[in-house]
Amino acid sequence: MDHLSTPDPMPLRTVAVVGLGTMGTGIAEVLARAGHEVIGIDVADAAARQAVAALAASTERAVRRGRITEQERREVLARFRVFADLSAAADADLVIEVVPEDYATKHEVFTALDAVVRPDTILATGTNALSVTRLAADSARPERVLGLHFFNPAPAMKLVEVVSSVLTSPAAVASVIALARELGKEPVSVGDRPGFVADGLLFGYLNQAAAMYESKYATREDIDAAMRLGCGLPMGPLALLDLIGVDTARTVLEAMYAASRDRLHAPAPILGQLSEAGLTGRKAGRGFYTYQEPGSDVVVADAQTPRPPDAAAEPGAGRPVNAVGVAGSGTMASGIAEVFATSGYRVVLAARSLAKAERAVARISGSLTRSVSKGRLSEEAREAALARITAADSLDAFADVDLAVEAVAEDLAVKQRLFQALDKVCKPGAVLATTTSSLPVISCARATSRPGDVIGMHFFNPAPAMKLVEVVRTVLTSDATHASVRAVCAAIRKHPVDCGDRAGFIVNALLFPYLNNAVKMVQEHYATPDDIDAAMKWGGGYPMGPFELLDVVGLDVSLAIEKVLHREFRDPGLAPAPLLEHLVAAGCLGRKTGRGFREHARA
Repeated sequence: MDHLSTPDPMPLRTVAVVGLGTMGTGIAEVLARAGHEVIGIDVADAAARQAVAALAASTERAVRRGRITEQERREVLARFRVFADLSAAADADLVIEVVPEDYATKHEVFTALDAVVRPDTILATGTNALSVTRLAADSARPERVLGLHFFNPAPAMKLVEVVSSVLTSPAAVASVIALARELGKEPVSVGDRPGFVADGLLFGYLNQAAAMYESKYATREDIDAAMRLGCGLPMGPLALLDLIGVDTARTVLEAMYAASRDRLHAPAPILGQLSEAGLTGRKAGRGFYTYQEPGSDVVVADAQTPRPPDAAAEPGAGRPVNAVGVAGSGTMASGIAEVFATSGYRVVLAARSLAKAERAVARISGSLTRSVSKGRLSEEAREAALARITAADSLDAFADVDLAVEAVAEDLAVKQRLFQALDKVCKPGAVLATTTSSLPVISCARATSRPGDVIGMHFFNPAPAMKLVEVVRTVLTSDATHASVRAVCAAIRKHPVDCGDRAGFIVNALLFPYLNNAVKMVQEHYATPDDIDAAMKWGGGYPMGPFELLDVVGLDVSLAIEKVLHREFRDPGLAPAPLLEHLVAAGCLGRKTGRGFREHARA
């Protein structure tokens, strides 16, 4: 990020790392492998020994994988020395403090360092929740104090947030940014507020996921699967909370809530309950999940572990589905029809005119042809799939289908009229499904005389590629209807997650508040879209940054979903960011208009 460059960085050759827990050890490894002299300091002998052993094991793996030579490994180990006293930092150019997230403890470390280090030494705190400004103000050298927030695991994660207080000198910031780049990291320069960029967005999302689980809206497995498969995230939120530490997450959220008073950051009660019980995640062997042993990443079955998805219903509980009707002619409708046809189902695709239905079938044909060219499908399988699809210009063609899937415009009145028609046309016992992502399924069900047969099947775009289907039960959906849809999902090789009929279901209810909070950061001039996108991709492992995603989804679509969530949950923190509303009003809707948060080439 070239715009972060400032003049005259000071070389930082010798670096002391205070606190040799997981994060401190990881930072020490990054520095030593980059050629820096590293002084590791920890009052606990066991922690120091463990840090040396961890570096030895990590470099040994690197040798086995051919990433470094044995000679380079010995040089790395020689550059890492451990001590039990802060006086060892006397000659360091930079000291990075990574002690527990407690102000009194950090203040004690900084006060002791003030008496030990050189006047030009930079003191960096690894906090992600406490005030860097307060630590600087209480130091004898406030202009040399800043935040340096690595992400776990430090050797793998590219993001480093460089946090300035109003007291920090630009030269100190420039020196640390230069070091981060030398280490192969992506530095993002931010101001001092709890959570900074990445955690400021991440922990609100994690907190909402914890609250969703606590309310018994969905199982932990379904919440995590929904976010992995629906958003492409590397981990589900509850598994990530276990990795971070439930107690750590609670501490960060408490600091964020104290600063913002935003209810989205008020720690979910379950975080406090788990913390007080000592169920803090992987490090304790139990958190939201149960692990093989403390520190293990192997999840083991416990009292909450559900049966496998294909055993969710008793044999024979559902109704057989052989023929499927898909109502609609857009991208989602044709994608869903393709999924069913390639899975062996007879498909009727009905649109408002035969020409529109035939264009949708032609779109499917093109998609299948591309699959053949990429080796994903044989020419015979393509021809067989197309032969199973019938185009129609009337819902009357659904008279014999076992499952009717509605994929028309996201307009409640339109969907209700369609369900009234399906009610008259479809045979008794046929399952009637809506693909809505934001409207109440019960409103579609009540438009029929058979609400027990109505359910939500929220596919994700593009339907042939995305594995997730949110299966949405209303209070009137029958067990047989639910079992039928679960069985169908298994047959079309999709991963079903169960959830109730409320705004956003799982994915959108967790995703869009996060996107909205990103917009608020830009609106408040805290960070730029480029920095926020970089922070979430490099620090959170997200496939796309929030502003990239908003421009792809469409700002108008995003605003509509935000409004639905705000209207349903009545939480002020869910109110759409005014900047988002202004861009939509100006016609800046993202890629489809050529301009959203960024400029795009028009198709």
